[in-house]
Amino acid sequence: MEEDDESWLHGYIDNETMQPCSHAAMIISLQQVSKRYKYEWIFRSIDFQFEQGRSYAVTGPNGSGKSTLLKVLSGHLSPSKGKIDFISGGWKTGIDDVYKSVSYAAPYIDLIEEFTLSEAIGFHQQFKPFLEGLHPKDLLGLLSFSNAKDKQVRHFSSGMKQRLKLVLALCSASPLLLLDEPTTNLDRQGMDWYRNLVDRFAKGRTLVVASNVDVDFDFCDERVDILDYK
Repeated sequence: MEEDDESWLHGYIDNETMQPCSHAAMIISLQQVSKRYKYEWIFRSIDFQFEQGRSYAVTGPNGSGKSTLLKVLSGHLSPSKGKIDFISGGWKTGIDDVYKSVSYAAPYIDLIEEFTLSEAIGFHQQFKPFLEGLHPKDLLGLLSFSNAKDKQVRHFSSGMKQRLKLVLALCSASPLLLLDEPTTNLDRQGMDWYRNLVDRFAKGRTLVVASNVDVDFDFCDERVDILDYK
């Protein structure tokens, strides 16, 4: 397949409306992918294909390499060995453009805490358009604390910050969703809210959830145990 500067648009932008396709998804093909930090191998020789429109759980104990694998899948980290291909709409996506197709939520990803809630949502939309039909006011409604729209993020509880990260990721029009320990800092009500959000907005997209907590991923189609690649 030929690559060009706009190859990432194929299958991601509707050719008639030039709007993001909410149904677009991505294939990620790993061929003998390994990652090493200094002299320690985090994982070795992963041969696996993440199929478009399916959901996957990456499992394993804390410190086993789940987050590192997600960073490789996002294009943020390069494999130490092996090859990884990103394919969307039948077109191969260049590594420099992968970020345009990814939404990522994780406890270690920081929010801009000087922004108010409304500003944070508006700023995010400038870089990642929302799914068709969704507007900033809709995200405020989904968060269930719209009365805090003028409150700075720095004053949010850890649970509110986690909800905001999840809403921004799941409501963005991106074919690949990566969620690392998504229910971190959420109470039981927040966990139910997370599951409802996934049910509503993750269908038809390629979803990878890294966690060792069942409620985070027990709906996934397939599991990948990171310990199988040590």
